[in-house]
Amino acid sequence: MSIAEKESCPHLPRPELQMSHRCLTKLETNTSDFYFKALQYGNYLWQTGHAGRAILAITRALYADIDENDPVLEEWPLPYAALEWILANQGSDDFPGNPRISFQHQATRLRGEREALRRARAWAVWALVRKARPSLPGDLDDPVQEPDQHQIHALLIQHGHKTEADLWSKSIRDC
Repeated sequence: MSIAEKESCPHLPRPELQMSHRCLTKLETNTSDFYFKALQYGNYLWQTGHAGRAILAITRALYADIDENDPVLEEWPLPYAALEWILANQGSDDFPGNPRISFQHQATRLRGEREALRRARAWAVWALVRKARPSLPGDLDDPVQEPDQHQIHALLIQHGHKTEADLWSKSIRDC
């Protein structure tokens, strides 16, 4: 599929004409350049018919350690709206994996550096998936207590950037 066959996500930067995973592997993960390139690559993957891989690339940007005052965020805010848009505009529930289960597992299993923030963001995307794609089943074998939107909002206030909770809230309202 060529890049022109799918509409570009309006919440992501225009991709280069040809991109591969190598565009990310050559960059350090906690830089503005990495963040921007991951968003671009996510749009490229979306436009070439790979919605699941696009979500993964955009999530890499979301989990990058970008300071809330970084100028890249002025033009390209944290990608909650982009993730919601891709989930809503995918024509079916046909993903290479179930994003609802994937983000539930990330929210309960992520460890290491910035664990609380990355878990809060995983729950935030999980909620977007649930709202945008309600037909995707959850993991019935994982007896985790799922947070509601108020709890997720509170987690983002506690651990995220100062405007992150509001940015996410707008995205979930737009679902």
